[in-house]
Amino acid sequence: MKIIGIIPARYASTRFPGKPLADIGGQSMIERVYKQVKKSRALSKVVVATDHELIYNHVKKFGGDACMTSTNHPSGTDRCYEALMLGNENYDYAINIQGDEPFIQADQIDLLAANLDGQTQLATLIKKVDTYEQLNSNSEVKVTFNTANEALYFSRAIIPYVQKVDVTQWLSHYEFYKHVGMYAYRTDVLREITMLKLSSLEQAESLEQLRWLEHGYKIKVAKTTVETMCVDTPEELEIARKLFAKMES
Repeated sequence: MKIIGIIPARYASTRFPGKPLADIGGQSMIERVYKQVKKSRALSKVVVATDHELIYNHVKKFGGDACMTSTNHPSGTDRCYEALMLGNENYDYAINIQGDEPFIQADQIDLLAANLDGQTQLATLIKKVDTYEQLNSNSEVKVTFNTANEALYFSRAIIPYVQKVDVTQWLSHYEFYKHVGMYAYRTDVLREITMLKLSSLEQAESLEQLRWLEHGYKIKVAKTTVETMCVDTPEELEIARKLFAKMES
């Protein structure tokens, strides 16, 4: 399989403008993500897809590959498709790696890539929920899946519901999983899903993958044991800085 890794990096984040350029231990967040992704053995190419010249020039300066994309994309998936088209190369799959996860591991990318066999339409990672705080958080997207490891549903709510047990004890009675925001798209499917209209489930939960499920696409899930961290706010940036400082010491 020929696979491209695409890292969407939007400048105008609502909660944290300029986030990809934030410094973490002497390197920008986008540089740390890019260098981690480049360690993957499964990817033929890695490119940052951005909408801002500051990010584009920064990536080029540290030796990375980047492309300029529209400022009007509603999602990272749409930005990935434009980046794929701009590259003018043929790939079997594209993997969307979030540009705000500086702790991403190459092994996670390789794990996802191992599930791409030409038949798989879409794939993503999931991780077992370890704490009640994760389970009860609306920002942690939960997922249920069938015996073929295909997603049944994603929700910000806790799914499934465990009857006759206090919610604080649910982890002792059921193995819950949360979504890790990395997607693999078969390239023909990537084109198709960017042409779909918003769905009612997607609008209700604000989760684009529900649009794909609602239109009948199958999403393969692969289990990772690695805990990553998405940096969405300045407060989370400070946490990331402290973690890197601890790791380096």
